[in-house]
Amino acid sequence: MSVSPPPCTSLSFTDLSLGRPLLRGLAKSGYTTPTPIQSRMIPHLLAGRDVIGQAQTGTGKTAAFALPLLQNLAFSAKATPQILVLSPTRELAMQVSTSFSRYCSELTQLRVLPIYGGQEYASQLRGLQRGAHVIVGTPGRIIDHLQRRSLDLSSVGSVVLDEADEMLKMGFLADVERILGEIPEKRQTALFSATMPASIRRLASRYLNEPVEITIEETAASTPKIEQHYLITNGIKAKKNALETLLEAQSFDGMLVFVRTKLQTVELAEHLSSRGYSCGALNGDIVQSQRARMVAQLKDGKLDILIATDVAARGLDVQRISHVINFDAPYDCEAYIHRIGRTGRAGRKGKALLFLHPQEKKMLHALKKQTGEAPALMKLPTPSEINALKREAFKLSISVALEEEGSFFSDLIDEYCREHDVAPHLVAGALAKMCHEKTPLFIDKQQEETHRNHGSARPADSQARHRLPRNSTTRPQKPQTTPPEQGMDRYRIEIGESHGIKPGNIVGAIANEADISSQYIGRISIFNEYSTVDLPYGMPPRTLSHLQKARVGSRMLRIRKETTPLREKASAAQKSIKDKVPSPRLHKSTPGLAAKKAGKSLHL
Repeated sequence: MSVSPPPCTSLSFTDLSLGRPLLRGLAKSGYTTPTPIQSRMIPHLLAGRDVIGQAQTGTGKTAAFALPLLQNLAFSAKATPQILVLSPTRELAMQVSTSFSRYCSELTQLRVLPIYGGQEYASQLRGLQRGAHVIVGTPGRIIDHLQRRSLDLSSVGSVVLDEADEMLKMGFLADVERILGEIPEKRQTALFSATMPASIRRLASRYLNEPVEITIEETAASTPKIEQHYLITNGIKAKKNALETLLEAQSFDGMLVFVRTKLQTVELAEHLSSRGYSCGALNGDIVQSQRARMVAQLKDGKLDILIATDVAARGLDVQRISHVINFDAPYDCEAYIHRIGRTGRAGRKGKALLFLHPQEKKMLHALKKQTGEAPALMKLPTPSEINALKREAFKLSISVALEEEGSFFSDLIDEYCREHDVAPHLVAGALAKMCHEKTPLFIDKQQEETHRNHGSARPADSQARHRLPRNSTTRPQKPQTTPPEQGMDRYRIEIGESHGIKPGNIVGAIANEADISSQYIGRISIFNEYSTVDLPYGMPPRTLSHLQKARVGSRMLRIRKETTPLREKASAAQKSIKDKVPSPRLHKSTPGLAAKKAGKSLHL
């Protein structure tokens, strides 16, 4: 049964007959007014009806099913599963589980347990033994526990299929049907999906009982907090140049960049890291512990940019994400809406930029037809505009430095000026030149010419550039005869050219697993069956232990220190400068540095 939208009224959560504990939990979470899907869905779920909800991500559908199901929950002496939520990805499962816990913060006796692949079984088994009222999990791991007989679903009275279309796209139909077969037929079922293909209709007709169907149309009014723009770029080089220009000109907090393939996530993350930005690659080949750590680093500000594929970013909810960049255009409008839904969530403002090839401009018409408006054309900042921001940022950095204690250096400069009879402003100019000798402060004439010819500018200064691994090569014909660089140890990893390895894969695995900045990764040589990499002398045992568990694709690095005679000959020189080599650490650079320091931004 389809339900038409009710008249527009101003409702509060109190009007929806929710209990006081839930209302207090919502107030703590900052929720004040229900979204359209919440105000229309909650009454039907409270009444015990089966429902079908068609809504895009970011519309508040988690609260739409969590609140009424929690309201109807019956507590017993032993915590047994009464609510089961199936999610397509581990990220979404974790997000939904966190939301349940937040809503029921006043219900101290309630237990919520997330179950998903990539997490160790031991902690999940302990949670199941203790008992849980709400289980949130991915289909594959739920099936694993059913086969182990560690999970009993016979007491479940409510089932939620969240993002059902994605579950079916990922091949979970058989698992979903198997799980539903383990649950009593007398149950309440809620199905949520961004789209309603025939496969979803068939699933609903088979497992839902006279469902109420509610559709929340995705219109421009539903995303008023997201500024949407597009940029015409022709070729990967133009895209990279345009992205670097935006990073210089835009003041942003956290950024999510979407590409189409797993390989592109690593290559683009490596490219931006070499320009001094703290970023990471998020794709399906990244092990769960590494993915969780990367998301945590983004939340904590240790990472500023994530390069991700669509599947890897499912369920990602990080408040710091202020910008979403569609580096590769999505295949359809629904994917675009899902992508930009990673920003501007829960009333926050966000910005979205779509890179389009000239032949992809037809997507603008499709977006306007589906959402009511199309992204606006953005003009790329010119080198002159970026240089103006850099100038203001440099002045501001001087003002900040003057506020700090610097009497020692002031006395030193005064002494130099007296000894050499030089004006202080000339010394200041010389010092500024020294600071920017390797990384020029302004974009030069050649880069301005490139900007005019190609429609994109490449920033000349990222303030703290990382270097790509030195002298990296993918096809050395003979074993290395050169010793490690001073201050470096050479390590062997059991992955080589025959496994399709590239320097960027090694850099990404080491940098992400051990929090080692790429500037501390030395020479990489790739042979047929193995590779070698130079890393800082005196690697801490804990860091090496982390690296031994790191993977590239499905293969472990199995890293170990080389002990060749050549290595032994170089050891004396390495030990002599041990104290001069920085300890491995994650480099924290500041994105949009010129814009941030100047307190300005060339807005999208």
